[in-house]
Amino acid sequence: MHLRFVALGAGLLLLLTTAFADPPQPMITDPMLPEHAARQLSPHVYVVMGFPNIGIVVGRRGTLVIDTGLGPRNGAVVARTAAALSPPGQKLYLTTTHFHPEHASGQRGFPPGTIVIRPRVQEAELEADGPRFLALFARSPRMHALLEGVGVDPANVLFDRNYTLDLGGVHARLLYFGAAHTRGDEVIFVPEDSTLISGDVVQNHLSPNIICETCSPRQWIAVLDQIAPLKPQHILPDHGALGGPELIPEERAFLVDLQTRALALKSRGVPAAEAGRQIATDFKARYADWYSLDNVPQSVAHTYADHP
Repeated sequence: MHLRFVALGAGLLLLLTTAFADPPQPMITDPMLPEHAARQLSPHVYVVMGFPNIGIVVGRRGTLVIDTGLGPRNGAVVARTAAALSPPGQKLYLTTTHFHPEHASGQRGFPPGTIVIRPRVQEAELEADGPRFLALFARSPRMHALLEGVGVDPANVLFDRNYTLDLGGVHARLLYFGAAHTRGDEVIFVPEDSTLISGDVVQNHLSPNIICETCSPRQWIAVLDQIAPLKPQHILPDHGALGGPELIPEERAFLVDLQTRALALKSRGVPAAEAGRQIATDFKARYADWYSLDNVPQSVAHTYADHP
């Protein structure tokens, strides 16, 4: 294997990424991924930390890249990184954890012959909502330059619930467990390494951000309950710092706490907007080491809508 390298999605125009160390560091806002920045997470899995974090799974016969970065220039950075980590002539695969531009809009930066794989639900969401989100992200001048001329690009392979890639000596399980952050969230599990690339579904002390109109904390919790039996030892979130198995119960406990408090206020007739303000204020003290707690009122509103 040739190793020339040594070693925010969360939604709309929220620019969340991470510094190059753990534990969590102050968020940075540069939408351009760094060159020469791959680091090894587990025997077969590498990561480029940025906006977003990029996963690369390298086997003897194939390499899987997870997410593209924002626009083709970032996609080309990721493709060069994957090539540097891979044996010559390696088959290249690409999958995307969800349809948001920093995760999927760099597809055109990958070389011809790259095999793109997505959940069928995510592909439909990309076709329906992708252009609108590209326009939203392009309101930022820096992002506009990276997204100029970008469109919605289709996958070569679609799947319903799961798809397993045999990369040679290592497998990548592409899994769709249902809606959480978006309707089409995908997670990727590498069983030989006990490593989960978790998209926006499992984050490291980053407040869950519910984007799709019909998503809710209840649905997100149901997805986490399907992820938990995988028992990953390494977790690579799309945004923020790396983590271990503790991230799944921590994320679940946050969502259960939010849902429980929201439903208690709803049962007392408190309007959703007021409940969101109350819970957000409380959570900023209760979860002081979490990022993006401005998402809390939106999650409360989704809880109210999910329990008419």
